[in-house]
Amino acid sequence: MRFPLIFAIFLIVPMLEIAAFVVIGGRIGVAATLAIVVLTALVGSILLRVQGFGLLRRIQEETDQGRVPKREVVHGAMILFAGLLLLLPGFVTDAVGFTLFIPAIRDAIWGFVSSRLKVRFNVGIDPDDLRRPRPPGDGKTIDLDPDDFSSAGSAESPWRDDPKQRH
Repeated sequence: MRFPLIFAIFLIVPMLEIAAFVVIGGRIGVAATLAIVVLTALVGSILLRVQGFGLLRRIQEETDQGRVPKREVVHGAMILFAGLLLLLPGFVTDAVGFTLFIPAIRDAIWGFVSSRLKVRFNVGIDPDDLRRPRPPGDGKTIDLDPDDFSSAGSAESPWRDDPKQRH
């Protein structure tokens, strides 16, 4: 299964790109073809920046509300991939890259992939951890109130609390 996919990516996609360059370059000329390639890279970098910052804002909103930003992280990966595709010279990769910048397309792709993806993970204590020997400790725990404890950093530390003392 993996070999045909890698074969398609590294052999068929470049052949499609070359064919697209020949056909489009033959119709509109070399200079216009190269201008389009440069323009799509510029537009792709702008889209990557705009959608990336918007996505970071949505991730922050989700985490502020105590939710895991699953959709946003997946969209972020697809936006990054779309930006990389637009930076590569070629019309086929540009078409796929521009398509991935459409949120509805990303949702459809994620819906398709997530329905076929099974992720398993365990949260909690591993039973074997309870059987492993622990390093010896003194076993003393001191419970302090916030008023009973203070932390004074080094005067040489660049992270000290007093900004007036900084160089």
